[in-house]
Amino acid sequence: MKQARAFVLAPIAALALAGCGGGAMVSSAIDTINPMNWFGSSTPAPQMAQLPELTNPIAVKTLWQSSIGDSQQAVLSPAVTSDGIYAAAGDGTITRLDASSGKQIWRINAGERLTGGVGADRKLLVVGSGKGEVLAFGTDGAALWKAQISSEVLAAPQVADDVVVVRSDDGRIFGLDAKDGKRKWYYQRATPALTVRSPAGISIARNVVYAGFAGGKLVAINLDNGAVRWEATVALPRGATELERVTDVIGLPVVTQREVCVVAYQGRIGCFDIANGQAVWGREMSSTSGLSLDARYVFASDDKGAVHALDRIGGTSVWKQDKLRLRNLSAPLPLGREIVVADIQGYVHFLARESGAFVGRIATDGSPVSTNPVLLPDGGFLIQTRKGGLYAFSTH
Repeated sequence: MKQARAFVLAPIAALALAGCGGGAMVSSAIDTINPMNWFGSSTPAPQMAQLPELTNPIAVKTLWQSSIGDSQQAVLSPAVTSDGIYAAAGDGTITRLDASSGKQIWRINAGERLTGGVGADRKLLVVGSGKGEVLAFGTDGAALWKAQISSEVLAAPQVADDVVVVRSDDGRIFGLDAKDGKRKWYYQRATPALTVRSPAGISIARNVVYAGFAGGKLVAINLDNGAVRWEATVALPRGATELERVTDVIGLPVVTQREVCVVAYQGRIGCFDIANGQAVWGREMSSTSGLSLDARYVFASDDKGAVHALDRIGGTSVWKQDKLRLRNLSAPLPLGREIVVADIQGYVHFLARESGAFVGRIATDGSPVSTNPVLLPDGGFLIQTRKGGLYAFSTH
């Protein structure tokens, strides 16, 4: 599972969202405030938790590391395919690497400032620009086509069954022909006056596109023609002010054989039947980074910096780790006996799957981690930082 990041609500006076490495913020048609600069503003930063000392930590191996390039204001996730890794930088650089060694195979420049990517399959890689351009390249780095959509691309496009699905910042989803970029369909819904500006993407499974939206909605869309299969309510807006009523589905929907699970900012976490969108279970939670799951648990980082493990069947709490307060965590990534989260100072934390206890930690380059951890086929995982460090780690 790959997922882009979103971030935490700063003090009300700042009216901004900030986090481990991306460009999420509360936005409206009138104004937006860049969260990337809030630590450098005159507003005092909240105090994040100091890291606890570890006793007998597990061994964490750095398999390799590479320099991709600064992500600038974008949230850019590496894409892992069966024949390599593709990663991008904000200045337009795209790099293909060997997954086992990190050796660079090629490096090109897309010629545009990149704000969304990377999406890839075995034939195609796709990125998006701040001008609403979708750019496709072959796995050899050759430019194939360019398409224009309605507004800025903030999340990685997805490629499935010869369709490129890309989401724009104005709440639209486009299905493009993977051969030439021509539009096959698009889906649009109304956007509230105030939303979380985040790189919320889409997930595709078994010919269905799943996407969460501002206002707490989850939609299932037919991949072939863009027709809506069902719509579900994840969370309802509540509160006296527009800011209090923001409740947007964050991150990527996680799809299993029977259900799709999502979490909303200032809302709820829950799972829904993939056949009809009926709620399986739900409970109160506010997250700015998304969730993950394994065979038994649903894992999520909340907007206060606590990591939660919930029972996958009914959503009951199994454990909560709250010693990473305000460290603006990524969504957790399950790794068997451990789960992994990354933070705003570039640390990668390992927690015991069954208890949430700290079992390991490793540092990167000290800059915010700009994406959620991405699983590698051999059981290792990738971390990409704001400064462009790409690290492959393993506990085996």
